Amino acid sequence: MPRPILATIHSAALRHNLGQARRRAPDARVWAVVKANAYGHGIERCFEALRGADGFALLDLAEAERLRALDWRGPILLLEGVFEPRDLETCSRLNLWHAVHCDEQIDWLAAHKTQQPHRVFLKLNSGMNRLGFRPAALRAAWSRLNALPQVDEISFMTHFSDADGTRGIGHQVAAFEAATADLAGERTLCNSAAILRHVDHPLRGVGVSTLASDWVREGIALYGGAPDYPEHTAGDWGLRPTMTLSSRLIGVQQLQPGDTVGYGSTFTAERPMRVGVVACGYADGYPRHAATGTPILVAGVRTRTIGRVSMDMLAVDLSPLDEAGVPAGIGSEVVLWGVSPSTGTALSIDEVACAAGTIGYELMCAVASRVPYLLE
Repeated sequence: MPRPILATIHSAALRHNLGQARRRAPDARVWAVVKANAYGHGIERCFEALRGADGFALLDLAEAERLRALDWRGPILLLEGVFEPRDLETCSRLNLWHAVHCDEQIDWLAAHKTQQPHRVFLKLNSGMNRLGFRPAALRAAWSRLNALPQVDEISFMTHFSDADGTRGIGHQVAAFEAATADLAGERTLCNSAAILRHVDHPLRGVGVSTLASDWVREGIALYGGAPDYPEHTAGDWGLRPTMTLSSRLIGVQQLQPGDTVGYGSTFTAERPMRVGVVACGYADGYPRHAATGTPILVAGVRTRTIGRVSMDMLAVDLSPLDEAGVPAGIGSEVVLWGVSPSTGTALSIDEVACAAGTIGYELMCAVASRVPYLLE
């Protein structure tokens, strides 16, 4: 039999989470953000569950090509725009919409020969200071684009730096509204955190209609992650886990006081205890830096990892199962994150990530290619 590790993608949860964005922003169209191979879930595996979206947003031309090969004929938005002039030829061929965030991209458009004018999203740097034109430069950029025969419709976008935190989005929305006032075109501002935390809550002195007016961009929430964990869990937002990483016990050791576990002997038993060995390690995408105490499920029972994660294995404390009288041995089910197939018990990917000093986004994207996937 193959090594007993599996990543299961839950189609029903993807559809449900897409519906949560629609419920919170009922007047907006929804971009399903599928960059990074649908946050590690696989574009092809997710497509049927997400084809109810109004459009797909991503970064790579190759991923856009894959969506068109799946017979998606709706909008596809390149969130970072094109990276060199010849990319515009692919945009013309595939009918891709693309962000414009710098003068060089406008220069490339001006030199581009096309029979089909492009739909572009002019990006404002409203305070994140990654990509985009600063407010004072936006209108000049718009004027240049508006004068080009290579450009059809001009829309507007920005990205929030603190939608998941205490600073919030008011200062950026105000900058966006001031910079784009009286300029016609659709808007897209909200990422997952803004959809969940701000669309339903008016901002003092700012037109909240801007937030959910035309398009919202659902990223991490689409995949069942809470963008503001631990302030809120995915369950608090009505989101369901879309990926379960599961394996099985392939070994059991009986420890005595003073025995150590794993490389570097970072865990020492203080009492007699049983330890299970799981077929999962950092070569499968589980974080090596996950320390003793990272939550994990064995036979549906919550317990902890112990010792250092190695390339192909990690160790778990079987004491909670022994104390509860739950049998556990070779072949017992292990859930690294997600939902136990046997009991329905859930372990949030956000909680695992937080214990490992990272975020759920990274764990989703880091599952290794050697791990087989199952779509359900």
